[in-house]
Amino acid sequence: MGSGAAYGVGMTKVALVTGASSGIGESIAVHLVESGWTVHAVARRVDRMAGLAARGVTTFAMDVTDDASMVAGIDRIIEEQGQIDALVNNAGYGSYGPVEHVPIDEARRQFEVNVFGLARLTQLVTPHLRTRRRGRIVNISSIGGKIYEPLGAWYHATKFAVEGFSDSLRIELAPFGIDVVIVEPGPILSEWNTIARESLVERSVGTVYEDAARRMAVLLERVDTSRMTSGPEAVAEKVLKALEATNPAARYPAGRGARAAVVARRLLPDRAMDLVVRQAFTS
Repeated sequence: MGSGAAYGVGMTKVALVTGASSGIGESIAVHLVESGWTVHAVARRVDRMAGLAARGVTTFAMDVTDDASMVAGIDRIIEEQGQIDALVNNAGYGSYGPVEHVPIDEARRQFEVNVFGLARLTQLVTPHLRTRRRGRIVNISSIGGKIYEPLGAWYHATKFAVEGFSDSLRIELAPFGIDVVIVEPGPILSEWNTIARESLVERSVGTVYEDAARRMAVLLERVDTSRMTSGPEAVAEKVLKALEATNPAARYPAGRGARAAVVARRLLPDRAMDLVVRQAFTS
């Protein structure tokens, strides 16, 4: 696959990175600007991106659940730079809890952030990439788009959706010189784990799922500080590789344990995978 549209030394390279106020998004923006890219980093809170601005990254507010905010952001980049070469859809979060008790409004919000915001920005950027017949769209998925966990159904549903969306889009845009790449992080040190743990326990208190939720929260906390977890730079390095490879792969697992998890899911029958998950999260 691939358009062969890699960027050489001295060529202007303009990227938009979403969800850049911390963690993976912040690290991606740093790696790109240090590699010679002109980077526009966006998040809802601009004050949390002061460190990026000091490094030469252009930062401004964007809410991926607000259409006007996204339209204005793309218009601004085109007005200031005259082009856009890469979109890194990183904005997303993990909200956990039993399907029986997670409010449908929260489920919808998670899809709005993790899937529809990504899709809308893709719609807005594609005409600019297609006109130039080159460009890259990198969607940050997760090994959670391949494997699954109890009490995380809505989060996993969004990441499975990102995987299917990206695979279809890759074929759809290939004739126009646009590459679509999926990056699949494993456990990464970031705010994600804390948000997932807190929502998991909060929505399970007083229900039949409370004991399982507390055990799972302890496991998530343990993983967040163990040797199984990588820093956000592990993802940033794969994103940079995806953007600068002449012929990028369709997907890049990122961080410790990511490739092993993807391979295990591919090889294990459903019953065997269910047993592994049960033993990991409910024993």
